[in-house]
Amino acid sequence: MEVVEALLSGDGERKILAARGLCKLTSKQKHKLAERGVVEVLVLMLHGQEYETIEAALLALLSLASGSERNKIHIAKLGVIPVLLKLLQYQNKSIFDLAIAALLIVSSCTANKPAIANSGAIQLLVETLNTNSNSITIQTKLDIISTLHNLSTSHQIIPSIVLSGVVVSLFKLIYVYEKSSELVEKAVTLLERIVSSSEIALKETASTEGVIRALVEALEEGSPMCKEHAVGILFLICQSCRERNRGLILREGVMPGLLQLSVDGTWRGKETSRDLLLLLRDCSGGGSRRKQWKNVLLEQAMEQIDADERLGMGLRIVEETIAKLSA
Repeated sequence: MEVVEALLSGDGERKILAARGLCKLTSKQKHKLAERGVVEVLVLMLHGQEYETIEAALLALLSLASGSERNKIHIAKLGVIPVLLKLLQYQNKSIFDLAIAALLIVSSCTANKPAIANSGAIQLLVETLNTNSNSITIQTKLDIISTLHNLSTSHQIIPSIVLSGVVVSLFKLIYVYEKSSELVEKAVTLLERIVSSSEIALKETASTEGVIRALVEALEEGSPMCKEHAVGILFLICQSCRERNRGLILREGVMPGLLQLSVDGTWRGKETSRDLLLLLRDCSGGGSRRKQWKNVLLEQAMEQIDADERLGMGLRIVEETIAKLSA
């Protein structure tokens, strides 16, 4: 095949053209190419000094890796991970973005996750996530979060992710960006994944100033999936130390959003919001008549919501309950 010949024995310009042409081939043709030494040549091209050579090789490797677990493993075994980390220092936005995208693709393969974690990539990715430079696009931040999420599915890598300072980094994104944005949805999703797997991360999240407020806002204004994961984090925070955190959550005005989610959230969002509502009740046994009345009112509302699956009726119950609790 002409592409193989050009990559294996061609000069610099022919290699670039061949790498670009590779991206246009069918999946079957790419599979055959990967078995004929093409991947090795493309990885070597990443060590070049010319921007066009590196870009063409990255695009070709991305194309070969997409949809092929075998190729992802083969590419990683040839030492591409440390090369990609070096390319993150390359003073070119396109190369930087492509290197991040390549890390994302190879991280989706279970076999590659230990090598990525041991390479120092996690710390570098989190530091990049913290960068305030306008050169870091939203898409690049999404790719970084997705890469970290891929790695977080391996339980033994969770401690390294927590130690990287990712909790604070994710909180900053949740705090700064629009709660309805895809970026906040991804950040909240990753944060719940981490805090549900790490006691250290959960304590850090619960004790970071402003986190509960930001999560309550995400619960009110986020996408359906964002709300689901935000209430999941709030539940874990409350459950971890109910005596201390119950009041902190209530003071941020969580009840309206929580009651609303118990009616029109995702299946898991509804379940978790109702579990959190139970934790937020005043179960001291004493207290004022007003507190006791609010508990009774809340329980009655939850029973009515459970008994009536019609959305319109459920929303009416929520509105009436919020009005009474606020009176």
